[in-house]
Amino acid sequence: MIVTVRFAPSPTGHIHIGNSRPALYNWLFAQKSGGRFILRFDDTDLERSKQEYAESIERDLRWLGIEPDVIERQSARVASYDAAAQKLKDAGLLYPCYETPEELERRRSRQRALGRPPVYDRAGLKQTAEERAAFEAEGRKAHWRFVLPNHDGDPFETKRTDVTWTDLCRGDQAVDLASLSDPVLIRADGTYLYTLPSIVDDIDMGVTHVIRGEDHVANTGVQIAIFEALGAKAPIFGHHNLLTTRDGEGLSKRKGALSIGSLREAGLEPMSVASLAVLTGTSQAVEPVPTMAALVEKFDLTSVSKSSAKFDPEELKTLNARLVHELSFDAVKDRLEEQGITAGAEFWETVRGNCETVTDADGYWQVIAGPVDGRIEDEDREFVSQARDFLPDGDVTTETWGAWTSALKSETGRKGRGLFMPLRRVLTGMDHGPDMKALLPLIGRQKILDRLP
Repeated sequence: MIVTVRFAPSPTGHIHIGNSRPALYNWLFAQKSGGRFILRFDDTDLERSKQEYAESIERDLRWLGIEPDVIERQSARVASYDAAAQKLKDAGLLYPCYETPEELERRRSRQRALGRPPVYDRAGLKQTAEERAAFEAEGRKAHWRFVLPNHDGDPFETKRTDVTWTDLCRGDQAVDLASLSDPVLIRADGTYLYTLPSIVDDIDMGVTHVIRGEDHVANTGVQIAIFEALGAKAPIFGHHNLLTTRDGEGLSKRKGALSIGSLREAGLEPMSVASLAVLTGTSQAVEPVPTMAALVEKFDLTSVSKSSAKFDPEELKTLNARLVHELSFDAVKDRLEEQGITAGAEFWETVRGNCETVTDADGYWQVIAGPVDGRIEDEDREFVSQARDFLPDGDVTTETWGAWTSALKSETGRKGRGLFMPLRRVLTGMDHGPDMKALLPLIGRQKILDRLP
């Protein structure tokens, strides 16, 4: 058996870091198992699905390091769903219902008022052909429900029917089908809800493992029943916790919260995003993992917590900075050149420890290439003027800063911040930055003199 997993987003918006979690979990699982990863677009909603979003999702996944083995589109497979629906109808397992949403809500309200669970009473299953024809004559269109196997032959006499599975993340799970309403699989307009197309695709594409968010746990018992009704064995399921904000708020694709595209444009490293998305809400330390190969080695579904996976967006910056501080010059050379930075390895090794993102290097390149808007406080003007006379002769090396400041300390009595900060400000225009010992040779003697009053 070849392990086969899938990520099935709807191309109705851009994916965010929360969506990336199941994508990464599935891809990592496939890599660790020597399996296949299918990117399957749930694009049967023709009005809301957009090609631009599909392209955006593909681009974002590849930026994260996820390369699909296969790309499928549900909009091209409607005939398969029609055939499966007909099979269920022929078996008497899919039946038409004509209630309006308002009628169904009134019925549920009555049940709640009587202290009963708001489970559909299968009224549509009782209707005769004549009654259905009368509804059609009124202009009503049927939605279609699947008969759950929670009875011994009489669907109006339900009994406790536990569907069980061993979840890859949550261990042994059970759902009582008698506590659920028969699910609607086809809307009144003839379009399919998510459930049937997903199951048909999983069967046809040989999906062996379904790894998804915990919000689908309640659906799993129903889906296993439909797999079996179609004569197929259900895949192995794993339900991981969902990423939320620090306040426990869910992420929304429509709100564009922390979209992968916006994180990329902010200059974040894909591995900082992947590390946070995968490791938050697990028993493992949330730390920057340098490569996807290393993340594959760390990946372990059994480490996923059953509690919520809250994360602080600020943590992304911390992870990203830690990754950037370890990046070699070869790893960033092309990106630096794209920013117009033509310096070599010495420059990058000098500034990387002060960069949260690679793009931050641009600010330090301006310090090297100039011009610089140097700042001199009134109380420092005399001191900075004296500094020119004490700059050591000859080439500027890593020894120059120490010799220069030692001479100025002896002459002026200044020390600590009062000694170093005025020089940093006038030479770089900044209050912080890389070690001046290493930065000074990159600026060069002439630019140093030009910046001193």
